Amino acid sequence: ISESTAHAYTSAVVDLLAARAPGLLKTLRKHEPDFVLLDGTLTECDRVGDGRADYSHKHRCHGVNVQVVTDPGGRLLWLSPTLPGRTHDLTAARTHRIIRICERQGVPIVADLAYQGAGPWLTTGIKRLQELTPTDRTRNRALAAARAPVERGVARLKSRRIFRRSRCSPNRMTSIAKAVLTLEMQR
Repeated sequence: ISESTAHAYTSAVVDLLAARAPGLLKTLRKHEPDFVLLDGTLTECDRVGDGRADYSHKHRCHGVNVQVVTDPGGRLLWLSPTLPGRTHDLTAARTHRIIRICERQGVPIVADLAYQGAGPWLTTGIKRLQELTPTDRTRNRALAAARAPVERGVARLKSRRIFRRSRCSPNRMTSIAKAVLTLEMQR
């Protein structure tokens, strides 16, 4: 078959899988976790979509921001639609209303320091602006240990080559992320 036919078939399958991906609210109602873990990651793209907006100065590359929600065991529950790579994690969480949805469902969130200041429903560590007390250090260690499963979830997501170095348009990454979520939910 020709390259264009293979591309058309691949796009059709990705779109079909993406259409089957559940939303965050449906996922929280189905799984009823005690709490969820939230983290953001940059999916690198070699093609420039919106130029300046897709460039992440932190990672020094073009890409898109994907928010990852896992259960306490590290199982992927939800992947957000993509935003430009320069988007901060807290801004992305607010844009996708992750915090508000979890609050309304009564599901607490544990996240890293990037989400600090998001409200009382979200638990983060304490930034080290000055010397931390032993209690604060113990709290930070406990939260880091509790957050380890989300880091494993992100690592499992990045084990797929499409999330390490995508050779497609950043605009296409939302459909790809939803398709991968559908495949991960089948595991």
